[in-house]
Amino acid sequence: MQQRVIISQDIEHDLAQAIAETEHDRVFVLTDDITQECCLPKVAVLFAKHNATTITIRHDDTNKTLATLADVWTALQRGGATRHSLLVNLGGGMVTDLGGFAAATFKRGINFINIPTTLLAMVDAAVGGKTGINFGGLKNEVGAFAKARYVIVNTCFLDTLDTANLCSGYAEMLKHSLISNAQMWAEHVNFDILQPDLAELQRMVAASIAVKERIVADDPHEHGIRKALNFGHTIGHALEEFSMQQPGGAVVPTAPTKPTSQTPPGTLLHGYAVAFGLIGELYISARKVGFPTARLHQTARFIRENYGAVAFTCDDYPTLLNLMRHDKKNTSDTINFTLLHDIGDIRINQTATDEEIREALDFIREGY
Repeated sequence: MQQRVIISQDIEHDLAQAIAETEHDRVFVLTDDITQECCLPKVAVLFAKHNATTITIRHDDTNKTLATLADVWTALQRGGATRHSLLVNLGGGMVTDLGGFAAATFKRGINFINIPTTLLAMVDAAVGGKTGINFGGLKNEVGAFAKARYVIVNTCFLDTLDTANLCSGYAEMLKHSLISNAQMWAEHVNFDILQPDLAELQRMVAASIAVKERIVADDPHEHGIRKALNFGHTIGHALEEFSMQQPGGAVVPTAPTKPTSQTPPGTLLHGYAVAFGLIGELYISARKVGFPTARLHQTARFIRENYGAVAFTCDDYPTLLNLMRHDKKNTSDTINFTLLHDIGDIRINQTATDEEIREALDFIREGY
């Protein structure tokens, strides 16, 4: 099934058309407690016309669990959902990941539409057909490939975000430029994400999504080039999982990106983890396959200025290395990386020694 991504200028019109063109006997809307308050009102009138049932879960990635998934299944069952029902996932990456997995598995699969409300979800989680939950302390350990019928992207929702969550999503856009082309990368490292022009950002979001769509179309089940989308994530996921296990060991942001109530203290947002992971994996790329050091340092400066630093010490390296060994890209005990020879020059299925990874962790902490 093809997934259609709509870069929307009129969210009500485009959502109404998507629902009309998708089989449904009943409509269900999945939100979290924040998007229910901040984002649902923007489309509530349309959902009322469809007599939609709202299912609300708790926000934050720590709730992307089997228990929450079961709560969604239960709500669908009690609401009379059938194999012909439609689930609309309105929220950030946690909602689209978990909601997509719920839809893919309930009655062996029902249709769903993703409406990402965070920048991270717009350019990453909501597009590409990956769904899942965290399990056993590991990110996205259980899931399935399942494509939404529609992904509707409208930056009108971004005015509900704090700066930290904007930066979180922007890290995935920066990754897309690094694996794509130097012109996009230069535009990204010169954009003011702390005071963004949302109209300009929507154009950049569309270009970023196009990078991911092109790669996913070539390799929908991640057997080859789709691994490029994991650039920055081997180290990044380890840092994110570490912060989940050690609530005090999280991001130390610069003042402009200080998290608000949307980002609980001690939580390392996914995009922040990816940003620091990009630095580490660019360092390994420079060391092993010749990535230009000038571009490494320019990218690192941008990240430091906008994302601050991350709190861990050399005593944490064994824990971080162990977390990297659980990465889904690995074979046996070998830690697998996507590396770059240059911007857009991708080298998948690369390895690094423990010592090289420790040097990269040193560089994240001290060297940029």
